[in-house]
Amino acid sequence: MTASIEQRIAQVSFNGQGLVAAIVQQWDTLEVLMLGWVDAEALRRTLTEGRVTFWSRSRQEYWRKGDTSGHIQLVRGARLDCDGDAVLLQVEQIGAACHTGTRTCFDTVDLEPAVTDGTA
Repeated sequence: MTASIEQRIAQVSFNGQGLVAAIVQQWDTLEVLMLGWVDAEALRRTLTEGRVTFWSRSRQEYWRKGDTSGHIQLVRGARLDCDGDAVLLQVEQIGAACHTGTRTCFDTVDLEPAVTDGTA
């Protein structure tokens, strides 16, 4: 038996502001596109409407990706991590994912981490 929407949302560990990080990933290539924040209502809308809805911390309002830009995110999957404190949204990205107009928000600064072979 499939858990109800409310039972699934109840498994999420929202932070003190009532939010959880939502990592957005292209469903077929697994490319990480962006990170946004959702509260219980934004997650409910995302899971039931098939389009990603976020909570804007700066504007203090809901926003559905693509309503003004046309760069929509169609939900193809949604998973909760092992601790319940992050959501992975797998989407079909239509257009740019980043507000700067690029495909992904992670194509700017390379932090140049040390890379090891795991033997040290």
